[in-house]
Amino acid sequence: MNRSHFSRPVWRRPDRAPPPDQPIAAPERVDLAVVGGGLQGLSTAYAAACKGMSVRVIEALALGEGASGLNGGQVIPGLKYDPEWLVEHFGEARGTALADFAAGTADAVFDLIETEGLDVEHVRSGWINAAHTHTAVAAAEERNRQWRARGADVVLLNGEETALLTGVNGYLGGWLDRRGGTINPLAFTLELARLAAEVGVRIATGVRATGLRREGTGWQVETSAGQTVTARAVVVATNAYSDALVPGLARSLVPLHSFQIATAPLSDQMQATILPHGQAVSDSRRILVYYRKSPDGRLVLGGRGRMSEPRSEKDWAHLQLAMIRLFPQLEGVAIEHRWFGRVAMTPDHLPHIHEPEKGLLAVAGCQGRGVGLMTALGPRLADYVEHGDPAALPFPVSPIRPIPLHGLRQIGVGAMIAWYRMLDGFED
Repeated sequence: MNRSHFSRPVWRRPDRAPPPDQPIAAPERVDLAVVGGGLQGLSTAYAAACKGMSVRVIEALALGEGASGLNGGQVIPGLKYDPEWLVEHFGEARGTALADFAAGTADAVFDLIETEGLDVEHVRSGWINAAHTHTAVAAAEERNRQWRARGADVVLLNGEETALLTGVNGYLGGWLDRRGGTINPLAFTLELARLAAEVGVRIATGVRATGLRREGTGWQVETSAGQTVTARAVVVATNAYSDALVPGLARSLVPLHSFQIATAPLSDQMQATILPHGQAVSDSRRILVYYRKSPDGRLVLGGRGRMSEPRSEKDWAHLQLAMIRLFPQLEGVAIEHRWFGRVAMTPDHLPHIHEPEKGLLAVAGCQGRGVGLMTALGPRLADYVEHGDPAALPFPVSPIRPIPLHGLRQIGVGAMIAWYRMLDGFED
């Protein structure tokens, strides 16, 4: 398969020059080494450099080639779980702090874009969780109650209101979280890299971290460049692209592929009826689809794809069928972009922070909220590296727990996705 032919995201690159690539030409010693140049790694590196730390970022691909640049650009605050669940499971103090952190993740993205004047298209008109069953409507009502009690700018939608905002007939209701919105994720990733480089972060791309070992009170990172980076602390920000660098980390995650399509630019008439106010939408199906409009007026729609990498355009056919089911008027409109990225699911649907040894941190598991979550998490990780205070971290540090029979688990997830997709079809 010619991967480049099937990996053509619709997102525009910034007009500004990208940050310079700074190869690892000789052994280096820094305060912090970050493995992974996606949103989590770059946000952490930028925050640490702003604190005066010397930082080296090691990225195996080119910037923006991972999920950070290939996602749908939906900025969704919160977590999969609502505030009262977090308090019940983490205790009053930790649960409340976690809910407060989750409430502000979208702010971290939009505030950074505005404050630093980043060349990133963005629209903050909210995120809609559209409900297609009465059970989903009841869940939306409960979520609305809990977040409104905490002062969030959210509102419950009836079926007619949901249809007017989405352009889709058939939803029974929905929930609008006005804190959310959309961005160009590729531009945001590249601009965050530029911002980090401007405060002294050295970024090497096309270089893989191949080994980690203790070096006195710090760590030595071996690289495919043949040089080493010695650091007081290491943050492994590889998420769904994790390998054997940190023992057990990859086997604690179920990697999934998120497939996306983008239409040709919509006509003025379609623009007026499909997402006329620019919200992002995720539906309530077991295998959800999510959609938004791109800055140049295309419909962008995504969802789960095959467990292995795509082989042909047919691997995106399920998304085109979903698009026509939602928007029959798009029958015959060309699909001009198809792409995919890898995301990671954790068994408990929560992000995990691990510190298998002192000074070695790894974070994984975004559950569909990675843009806001990982951007907001970076400064917290930098604080923890600087002071070592666990209170700086929104989530408690947990041990790495590899999933039993991990290879079979992935096969099972593939079968589950097919089963859930069939059940969703019966409910249409």
